[in-house]
Amino acid sequence: MKLSTFQVLLASLAVALLSTAVAEEKTNIVFIFADDWGWGDLSCHGHPYVKTPNIDRIAREGTDFYRFTVASGVCSPSRTAVITGHFPARYNIDGHFAWVPSNAKRNMPDWLDTKAPLLPRFMKQAGYATAHFGKWHLANNMIPDSPVPSAYGYDAYGAFNCAGEQMPVHEDASHAIDFIEKSHAEKKPFFINLWLHEPHTPFHTVPKYRWRFRDLQEADNIYASVLSHADDRVGEVLNALDRLELASNTLVIFSSDNGPARAARPTELTLTHDTATGAGYGIGAAKGVTGGRRGYKGALFEGGIGVPFLARWPGKIAAGAVDETSMISAVDLLPTFCEIAGAALPSSYVPDGVSQVGALMGQAQPPRQKPLFWKMQSSWPPNKTRPDHWVSYAIVDQHWKLVTNRDASHVELYDLDADPFEKSDLISGKPEIADRLGKQLEQWKATLPLKPTGNVFSKERSRSDR
Repeated sequence: MKLSTFQVLLASLAVALLSTAVAEEKTNIVFIFADDWGWGDLSCHGHPYVKTPNIDRIAREGTDFYRFTVASGVCSPSRTAVITGHFPARYNIDGHFAWVPSNAKRNMPDWLDTKAPLLPRFMKQAGYATAHFGKWHLANNMIPDSPVPSAYGYDAYGAFNCAGEQMPVHEDASHAIDFIEKSHAEKKPFFINLWLHEPHTPFHTVPKYRWRFRDLQEADNIYASVLSHADDRVGEVLNALDRLELASNTLVIFSSDNGPARAARPTELTLTHDTATGAGYGIGAAKGVTGGRRGYKGALFEGGIGVPFLARWPGKIAAGAVDETSMISAVDLLPTFCEIAGAALPSSYVPDGVSQVGALMGQAQPPRQKPLFWKMQSSWPPNKTRPDHWVSYAIVDQHWKLVTNRDASHVELYDLDADPFEKSDLISGKPEIADRLGKQLEQWKATLPLKPTGNVFSKERSRSDR
């Protein structure tokens, strides 16, 4: 049957209206993931001189979750957990991706397997436009044959710490805004990773921001200036959502990949160079704080894995609220985002996390049923200059946390409800709890692969390294 021109136009209009309705029904998601941003590095968390009015706005218009933890004390494994919903040890990713010999020495792959279950692919299947802007580090720019972010399911990207051209670190927000505008014009819901460089070294300062904190000592001035610059870029994205009248239908989350970096000993303030991001000030300007949590970047104590987590979703997430009880993990983000997006997960996929939509919306939650696990390559005995960086394995089951060194010859136990700053080791007084958690940890370790597998090795490796 031949359709009239009018019928064709009517059908086209119906499809367009349906597409618009679908886009309006689906919630946009902007996931802002900073790099080495300590829990206490926000003015809304009481920092004495850092000013973060735009990120504070997310807390003011949303909820501040105090008990969020990432899946590692360092970058690459933490990001692996976000994109896969799995503990990074399942992929032998226990440290940051470096150049090939270093990866091989640490029994690591050279990049995250592109065939892993991946959040952006699930979002695309649900009809989302997907983009990644900012730090990558699921490979490394020193591995030129590693897959770029588009191989993982992103429609668009601009990134650094990846193969190919390195995006300038301060262009992340402008690219994100362009993508928001494009997706809005095309009536498509969007999922965007905005993975900030700040406050990772090198510290790339701009005179405007140095001037804002001109009364501070130089190292503090540098640190405050880069955080302020990042905060302004977050504000630009929030303002774009307002301008396009998308704020009411967009979930915005701000968090960090691990705790703040600190020098192990007094360090001279010098310039340094990074092959991905260029020249800037080195670790001597690292002044991040953990809000009293023990340890810092690289540790599996709460200062290394307990980071900011602010969530705004107008009409769904309570405004101006603080949640001090919901235990949310980075491995929960994939199932949470997919539930919000209406993205169906494959029947074969078993996430290590659970959806936290109810917790985000302030609903009373039962105690967490799935334990959380961590694995890192740490030295023993403890280094005197880094006394909290000896933990190789950790488990959290409800409010109990057990930490061990590499061979479990030293074990400590903490009650995170009563002692969130991990000051009182209860191992001698609670042997039955330590024994139970220790057995759970050993059972989990038995599920982990002995070495990386799949298409995850650079051609720069010799066969003996694989």
